[in-house]
Amino acid sequence: MKLKTILVALAATACITANAFAQAPIVIKFSHVVATDTPKGQAAARFKQLAERATNGRVKVEVYPNSQLYKDKEELEALQLGAVQMLAPSLAKFGPLGVKEFEVFDLPYAFPNKQALYNVTEGPIGKSLLKKLETKGITGLAYWDNGFKIMSANKPLYTPTDFRGLKMRIQSSKVLDAQMRALGANPQVLAFSEVYQALQTGVVDGTENPPSNMYTQKMHEVQKYATLSNHGYLGYAVIVNKKFWDGLPADIRTALEGAMREATTYEKAIAQRDNDMALDAMKKSGRTQFVTLTAQQQTAWKNALLPVHKQMQSRIGADLVNAIAKESAK
Repeated sequence: MKLKTILVALAATACITANAFAQAPIVIKFSHVVATDTPKGQAAARFKQLAERATNGRVKVEVYPNSQLYKDKEELEALQLGAVQMLAPSLAKFGPLGVKEFEVFDLPYAFPNKQALYNVTEGPIGKSLLKKLETKGITGLAYWDNGFKIMSANKPLYTPTDFRGLKMRIQSSKVLDAQMRALGANPQVLAFSEVYQALQTGVVDGTENPPSNMYTQKMHEVQKYATLSNHGYLGYAVIVNKKFWDGLPADIRTALEGAMREATTYEKAIAQRDNDMALDAMKKSGRTQFVTLTAQQQTAWKNALLPVHKQMQSRIGADLVNAIAKESAK
């Protein structure tokens, strides 16, 4: 009789414990490497708000900005291991992971404007690229935007010859490596969190970034010149650990997909605004002198950089490079 009482008590305790676990929120750790006031940082915060509201608190999103948890070289491995559940890495990060097709977004002058870009990311090409991540244990949810990049250095960059011998920081990307070499520069791969100090101490001479990244990381304080080249694009893919995502209840997954759609619309709306504001703020600071290229100078940049497209076809795939060019021309 005493044993039966003990077993009943244990069963009741187990039931209470199980209910407590069932009611505990699902935690999504969302790690990224940029500041909270960048387009990505603001969109991550918006997703947190939307996701928690859409799931009535059944999901808790913890956002970790500014490389608080992982540097950009480490975060993808952390996601694959399940140490974090969500990231928004730049598209260049997927090449070193083995999905080289994403490096098509790094090709210089690949997208003449935002609409050409959206023709790709929101169409069949963009969806098929996200699908390729599944073999790496990753589910792609959305593309986020950070606009076009400008070049900065401690000397004015008017023509390709001005790059000769400069040590230019890049992300780990074979395309970006080829881009800098085509300009006569020496590419240096560095984690994003290390760039300011590297510029400050002269470890590198310059870099490329959208204005919002340059401003929020205070790179304009250690770069005397910047050229409004708009030569390349910087975007992100919001991704989740596939095993985690597939294991979520269907209604939770549906609610999170809706929250992500809303957050993505918001992110695209603020990206250009924030870059414009950042550029204006840097100009007003007087720390950096901005160079606007003449039509002739812009042509010289394109002539120097467009051969990179052909050079990279064997790595990225000629069909994909040509398909991107076709979509961008619409």
